[in-house]
Amino acid sequence: MSRKGSRALLFSAVALMLCHAVSLAQVQSGASSGATVELHGQVRFTEGGAPAANVVVRLESFDSGGSISEAFTDRLGKFRFSSLPPAQYSVTIHQPGYHDVQQNVDLQTSSSGLVMLQLTKDEARPNNTMTGGINANIPAAAQKEFDKGVAALAAGSGKDNLTSAVRHFEKAVSIYPPFVEAHLKLGTAYMDLEQWDKAEHALSATLEVDPKAVNALVALSEIYLRENKMGEAEQVLTSALAIEDRSYLAHLNLARVNWEKARAIKDLSVAKPSLEKAYDEVKRALQLDPNLAGAHLLKGNLLLRVGRATDALSEFDEYLRLEPNGALANETRAVVDKIRKQTSQHFGAR
Repeated sequence: MSRKGSRALLFSAVALMLCHAVSLAQVQSGASSGATVELHGQVRFTEGGAPAANVVVRLESFDSGGSISEAFTDRLGKFRFSSLPPAQYSVTIHQPGYHDVQQNVDLQTSSSGLVMLQLTKDEARPNNTMTGGINANIPAAAQKEFDKGVAALAAGSGKDNLTSAVRHFEKAVSIYPPFVEAHLKLGTAYMDLEQWDKAEHALSATLEVDPKAVNALVALSEIYLRENKMGEAEQVLTSALAIEDRSYLAHLNLARVNWEKARAIKDLSVAKPSLEKAYDEVKRALQLDPNLAGAHLLKGNLLLRVGRATDALSEFDEYLRLEPNGALANETRAVVDKIRKQTSQHFGAR
């Protein structure tokens, strides 16, 4: 998809990597009441302050210490746990090469909570200390290259840092081809460099090692969307949602696929099935993450397509509230002004 086409759609770029939560057990406290709460947050590196992407965040019971859920941070370092029973929780991170992080959160009386976490390097921890589901058999040399790549990303998102990160991740996977996390980070680094063919190859390599890597499937769908390969995008997203139905980015991208299908059809009655599917998927994405700016923007487009301008206006306003300086904020404001002007003229005529 061209940049011009993207702007015409008024669709904002969204974080590409999946922040998904896999339920491991249910907390019994508060479950009988039916009330639910949510917890969201962000992880950054202490040095440089860059977002920490693809970090495993664990949610544990404060009382028992038992694991409840896991989530990967997205490319902005953000994560979210939703539909939780009211209780006290502990958020923990065990990232190789960094000090362990733990923060307690009391959600017994609040409907939501926010935590901001920082990763600080632990020079005393060996580079090959692997925890959190990462293969403990990764050779030290491969882990060393991986850590150097992560450090390059932590230093900033400039081209030089990304290029350096790519070099180290490439070395890591050449030393140890089954290194899933290195393949994944390599793919997203190539995406940031807009080297799409290489990104697709790296993400495909991730899936060869781990076919259930949901974040790789969702990132791959983003590339297919850019390349207007709607069939391929729909296929990988269907696979992602079969593994993890609570992936808000997978639902959002599936909505985008169906929106593109509908946009190509002038006859509204013929486009209706795709529009309805897109609307259902974007609603699901917003149920999982109400603050997903790009989803509000797409929902506004869908409502506008079927003539619900007033409802579309509310969605566009919400997008602008969440991302006032977003990539498509100015274009969205122009559309909002046009809708308001037309509405005013309509009522003035009456």
